[in-house]
Amino acid sequence: MAVYLSFLLILTGLTGIHSITTVSKMSVKAGDSVTIPCLYDSKYTNHVKYLCKGYRFDSCSYAVKTNQQNSEKFSISDDKEQRIFTVTIKDLKDEDTDYWCAVEIKGGSDVREYFQLLVTKRDTPRLYVDHQEITGFNGEEVTINCQHRNRREIAWCRLGSSCVMTSSGSIDGTRVTISMSVPNVFTVTMSGLRTESSGWYWCVKGDLQMPVHVTVTERPTTLATTRQLTTVSPTSTRIPITGDGTTVKNGQGSASIMQMILIISLSLLISIAIVAVFVWFMLKRHKRTKVESSATTTAQEEVTYSAVKKKRRTSGRAEEEVTYSNVTHMRKTSVKRSEAKSDVDVMYSSVVTVKQQSVQRVEAKDEDVTYSRLAQHQQNL
Repeated sequence: MAVYLSFLLILTGLTGIHSITTVSKMSVKAGDSVTIPCLYDSKYTNHVKYLCKGYRFDSCSYAVKTNQQNSEKFSISDDKEQRIFTVTIKDLKDEDTDYWCAVEIKGGSDVREYFQLLVTKRDTPRLYVDHQEITGFNGEEVTINCQHRNRREIAWCRLGSSCVMTSSGSIDGTRVTISMSVPNVFTVTMSGLRTESSGWYWCVKGDLQMPVHVTVTERPTTLATTRQLTTVSPTSTRIPITGDGTTVKNGQGSASIMQMILIISLSLLISIAIVAVFVWFMLKRHKRTKVESSATTTAQEEVTYSAVKKKRRTSGRAEEEVTYSNVTHMRKTSVKRSEAKSDVDVMYSSVVTVKQQSVQRVEAKDEDVTYSRLAQHQQNL
């Protein structure tokens, strides 16, 4: 009965009867950080809030204040709409045990509420969660695993509101289910989330609490034509459904759709790159072949061959030189070069003459012959 009454007193302190409501005792790990919410009355909205360190309030020292700059170890923020100021203590040490959430009252005694931290070095904390910040989406659910090391009473409470101490219940219209199927863990599932479900909650195990902040927002849409809805089975398996009502198999959500789109886009880009490289290679090869064919010539020159033979007449007078010529003309293949402007035919001639010894001869000698070789070349200008 004494334990039961004690538990009720703790819950009464958590539901906001006092001017300031906060946790009473927390188990934390040395070196970690922890955030503590402090709910205050609406009449203190514009007052200065602060965290005071020490077992006795009349001798405690300021750790951080809302009208002063935060330090490396302590920070504070004030949400005036929710009427909650939060304090964060970093790098927890053995001496971080006794603190006060307080509101400054000018001309009177400050309003305050005490809480205690149990700092452990080697062992795991007696009650803790993996993350103090949880995000959920409207109409869906969130799950919080409250891990513990004792067998005392459990509960899931909202700061300044009610608690659920049984396997199921509701808090401010949000359904709450508590499961203890896993040893040393009680799992809290909040389903049918609404924007109003956002706020500070905490796990309760005996005289210990661990705060958890739940933020509820609209699920972002990844595609203009697809809207992700969620249905929850008894085993908390989520089955995304597209906007046309078809079920996405194997629990694939927007991440799978985006992955598919990314793969298709990359495949198209790679295909386009391959085609572009191939076209560029063929154009380069064609251009190189054209240049080589225009630079390489196999032209033949026009050559004129002339055979000249001298014969004498039978008359007794001076010999007259008669020249007979056989000419063979070979046509030159036309050659075009990109760098040439015009073709000019040039004639080269080489003549050798043997002089006669006598003007009058009875018989002409065959040796008196003149040969001529003509060669025609092309000059490139």
